[in-house]
Amino acid sequence: MANTLGRHILCEAYECDPEVLDNIETVREVMVDAALRAGAEIREVAFHKFSPQGVSGVVVISESHLAIHTWPEYRYAAVDVFTCGEKVDPMVACRYIRDRFKARRIVASEVKRGIFDEHDVTKISPG
Repeated sequence: MANTLGRHILCEAYECDPEVLDNIETVREVMVDAALRAGAEIREVAFHKFSPQGVSGVVVISESHLAIHTWPEYRYAAVDVFTCGEKVDPMVACRYIRDRFKARRIVASEVKRGIFDEHDVTKISPG
């Protein structure tokens, strides 16, 4: 029986509102709200504003993380939403981010993380 540890959504957001993408407070708020709407439990939040433009940040959640880097000059944002378990739906977060960034187009790819057969797993012990 195959198992998956997590879902990793790679979301490319195109033709976004450049003013939104260049505003650290708004980007932080959108990413935190996206995590909460998806059902995640937030642990830590860290964002940085670049000069002359752009924002990068991460929302660490109990279930993994949401990360972003924006290029306002290209009206583009690269977003990762990685969740473990079945409680959190990463696509809910991606759709919310799309709407808040006013993206006219997104391309979302899902990568299953930690795919293995329980009988073939070798656990590494500490030390």
